[in-house]
Amino acid sequence: MKPVFIFSFLMCSITSLFAQQSSAANDSLLLDYYQNQRFAEAADYLKKTYPEPVSNVQVLGKLAYTSQMAGRLPDAEGYYQRIYDTDSTNTVALFSLGAINLRRGNNAKAEVYYKMIAKKDSTNFLVYKQLGKIAGDKADFGSMIYYLQKANKINPAEPDVASDLSDLYVNLKQYPAAEKVLNGAIAQDPDNMILLQSLLKLVSSQDKFEETKNTCLKLIDLGNHSGYVLTKLGVAYYNLKNYACSVETFADIPGLEQSETSFYVAALAYKALKDQPKAIQSLDNAIKEGISSNIGDYYTEMADSYEVRKKYQKAVWAYQKALQFSEKPILYYLLASVYDTDLKNKQLALKYYKKYTASKPPEKQQKYISYSKSRLNELAR
Repeated sequence: MKPVFIFSFLMCSITSLFAQQSSAANDSLLLDYYQNQRFAEAADYLKKTYPEPVSNVQVLGKLAYTSQMAGRLPDAEGYYQRIYDTDSTNTVALFSLGAINLRRGNNAKAEVYYKMIAKKDSTNFLVYKQLGKIAGDKADFGSMIYYLQKANKINPAEPDVASDLSDLYVNLKQYPAAEKVLNGAIAQDPDNMILLQSLLKLVSSQDKFEETKNTCLKLIDLGNHSGYVLTKLGVAYYNLKNYACSVETFADIPGLEQSETSFYVAALAYKALKDQPKAIQSLDNAIKEGISSNIGDYYTEMADSYEVRKKYQKAVWAYQKALQFSEKPILYYLLASVYDTDLKNKQLALKYYKKYTASKPPEKQQKYISYSKSRLNELAR
């Protein structure tokens, strides 16, 4: 929270909500604490000034707010609860109780407080927004839509709600509803990047490639050069048959943000441009990106399980599959061992011991290296 905002807020708060006709606290000192964000010191000062038991709601309000800003959430919750117990019409205390429980990760308890406010005030935008967030965290998307619809009806221009509601509609393929929500919000804030990213999701989901291109270009102009936006733009260019722009766009994507999709569509664009070498390279990258780097390990574990069950031919098959994905030296040793010890195939055992020793295995495998060399000498006799 910015100091200027804090100062303005506190000037209002202290003179209205928190002020007492004869305050024991030094308001100038409190303002200094607040303005310099020394909330922990302010909380200690207030607790010293107003020792328990405290029953004055205005004093409890000071203690509650200051404790909340100081991050002393259990204390703040206790003070706000005492305020609400004294005055059950106090929706400010209820909202604060909900916010504190959200910060403490107790969404179920926060939900109870927000629902209590909704019963008292059906026009409270923030309550419905928070209820929508809680429903989303629970993956209760039916309730999430219901609450976000309520919030969006109250404030159609609020970008976070409009974006979340639109994205939900897109996931459900309710495109006209998503478009209506976004159009209303974007009309109020045409350069809002949150809304434009939701618009990109909407138009790209419908294969509206011209709209996709234009939305991507606007996002890029506003400073969003993410791999997601560039991939959508490259795909749009490809489908608009602008293959040169497509490959240029994909080439601009940083390596860590490339994906199977970006490599694959880039390959198709290169093919359309008759650049077969680059098409082949991009397809090779797409294949590598689409394959988990752990697959070799999975096959190795599978082979070990086959060995335990004495299914040695299947173990050999699994080790050879592992080699297709990761040429780790130890795999050659494991194959040699199966052929040597279990299948008694001298020729293939020699072959894989040689491959292992020639593959420059790491020094930590010295015992396997030594054993392999000894077996090579024995099997070669």
